[in-house]
Amino acid sequence: MSEAEQTAVAEPQRIHVRRLDPAAIGAVMSREVANFKTFWKGTTFSSVLEPIVYLLAFGLGLGATIVGDVGGVPYVQFVGTGMVATAVIFSSVLPAMFGTFVKHHFQRTYDAILATPVDVEELVTAEMLWIGLRAGFYGSAPLLVTIGFGLDPAWGMLLVPVFAFVTACGFAAFGITVAASAEKIDQFNYVTTLAVTPLFLVAGTFFPIDGLPEGLQTLANLNPLYHLVELVRGGAFGFETVDIFHFGFLLVMALGMWRLAISRMQKRLID
Repeated sequence: MSEAEQTAVAEPQRIHVRRLDPAAIGAVMSREVANFKTFWKGTTFSSVLEPIVYLLAFGLGLGATIVGDVGGVPYVQFVGTGMVATAVIFSSVLPAMFGTFVKHHFQRTYDAILATPVDVEELVTAEMLWIGLRAGFYGSAPLLVTIGFGLDPAWGMLLVPVFAFVTACGFAAFGITVAASAEKIDQFNYVTTLAVTPLFLVAGTFFPIDGLPEGLQTLANLNPLYHLVELVRGGAFGFETVDIFHFGFLLVMALGMWRLAISRMQKRLID
């Protein structure tokens, strides 16, 4: 036997694996889908009912006291299109924070998954994509409900699930990052109060940000939900050339939070 053959026998065979293996990501996502099948009815019910309650309360209730249009459209349609952002953030951040924390600290699900040919990067990517897909779908429910309140359908609305998906991926990654950084589940109250609530209140959902002081307007322009609201209203009422900036902002945010979530989970699970 030649020296080269002896070396080949002595050394273990090297297996080249992709950095992000689609099979590994699909396997993690399929587990989430199987689990989701056990409670999808309740999620669907609340996702449709909540926009109706908000539109009845704000659109028809508060809207009845508002004279004229807001932002050039009836107030009920103004709120309805803005409610997409509210639905997206609550259906992405909260499941990501609580779901990640519970599966890591209590159920030890991630330990079992990482014992298979799945690494942290694939695990975080799969979790983010699944939450993003789910939130992108249910986040579009307020727009459909608003059609029942008089909003005329438009072809641009077909892009709303895409906008919602990208935004939801960014906020899902944010939730995973928070869960990977928190020591106790009670600490999520700080995030909800100090981050999530202000974001959806100052996003142009219930009132135009043009009426805010200049400093708050600047901060609102850094709010991903504001950019989502602008894209949704663009799809519903007519796009402008500036809309590509809003989508680019959301895309950069999602990619940045994705890498940060991987880094934090790597330290929590491996290092």
